[in-house]
Amino acid sequence: MERPLTKHIKPGSPPLNLKEYLQAGGYKGALIALKEKTPAEVTNLVKGSNLLGRGGAGFPTGVKWSLVKMDDESPKPKYLVCNADEMEPGTFKDRYLLEGNPHQLIAGMIISAYAIQAKIAYIFIRWAYKKAELFFVKQF
Repeated sequence: MERPLTKHIKPGSPPLNLKEYLQAGGYKGALIALKEKTPAEVTNLVKGSNLLGRGGAGFPTGVKWSLVKMDDESPKPKYLVCNADEMEPGTFKDRYLLEGNPHQLIAGMIISAYAIQAKIAYIFIRWAYKKAELFFVKQF
């Protein structure tokens, strides 16, 4: 069975470092998006994939991105905010992904920011996710 979100997570082991993640093919999707696709093409690919948001509503990601104004008149700069607070009571799915494979989040944010042409990105992280917080503070 394929495990696209967790295949690089090994319970009890630290997350892959940058070199290991790159060797495992990490950031490949981000490089393809940035070098070979326009922002509109990336959005259309995501729309066609029927990727859903990871929040409780499961809103289609490509549709959400297509709602961002992309014309020359749109407000600048654009911001991307990753909500890693995980407000659903008793859930820790995001914590597992953030602490086990933080590079995956960054790769997704790179693709997202490119698609909507955001120049600034933030991660809103839950206070209890200390391991994930340390990674993002040390790396960035």
